[in-house]
Amino acid sequence: MVQRIDVTGTDGVRLAAWEFADPPKERAEADGAPGVLLLHGLMGRASHWAPTARWLAERHRAVGLDQRGHGRSDKPADGPYTRDAYVSDAEAAIEQLGLGPVTVVGHAMGALTGWQLAAKRPDLVRALVVCDMRASALGAASQREWSDWFDSWPLPFATLADVRKWFGEDDPWVERPNPSRGEFYAEVMAEREDGWRPVFSRRQMLRSRATWVFDAHWEELAQVRCPALVLRGLDGELGRAEAQEMVRVLPRGQYAEVADAGHLVHYDQPEGWRAAVEPFLEQFAEDDREPVSR
Repeated sequence: MVQRIDVTGTDGVRLAAWEFADPPKERAEADGAPGVLLLHGLMGRASHWAPTARWLAERHRAVGLDQRGHGRSDKPADGPYTRDAYVSDAEAAIEQLGLGPVTVVGHAMGALTGWQLAAKRPDLVRALVVCDMRASALGAASQREWSDWFDSWPLPFATLADVRKWFGEDDPWVERPNPSRGEFYAEVMAEREDGWRPVFSRRQMLRSRATWVFDAHWEELAQVRCPALVLRGLDGELGRAEAQEMVRVLPRGQYAEVADAGHLVHYDQPEGWRAAVEPFLEQFAEDDREPVSR
């Protein structure tokens, strides 16, 4: 079962939060469970976490957030799509939903939001999972590459099958057929009068991305005091050397990697993803048995 709960982010932006429970829990039981906030990456949406949320919901109160500009959340034309806005939105969601102290599980952009939030509000974040997000600056060339890639999309797509095929096979960024990548992008498309188009604005995605690609984020990483797992797919965007340096910089960092997985680790290898994340969460099992104070 998935329940939508609207929360109010910074500047009054309406954000769609999704609480996952499988099997459905009584409200009192869910309120007493340790909270997990799931933050998707750029272009993603909370529903991408559904398989993860299903096993998390066995012991946790699992909530996915459609971040501003994504999914069912507001997409204000003028933003802001800044780092501060994303972090403040996550902070507001945790407080309004009564999730804290929470474990934040973030993928890519969502992982950056997670560690910036943990640095800013250590009282709200008890643990952190950083999935395939670099701390180093990517630079202007990376931003130009993304702009060119967005321009290459053959929009509109006639069918969802065309979406799956292009992103899973025909996209020049795909080195070998990747059905899970096709499914990932099919989930962020909506049918319009002329065909299937993304639920987000590519222009807004570039604006959002521009707020982190030109800067390094090591200083904020070093300020994260809670236990943090840095996880990468062996074929992802975060290299092993940088990931291990991130673990070294984190005061309480741990490392994990998933074989045969790319950037979309939780989509490419869901069982490997679970096998890497679940033991990290189990470290807090004893604390989870204690009543959660409100």
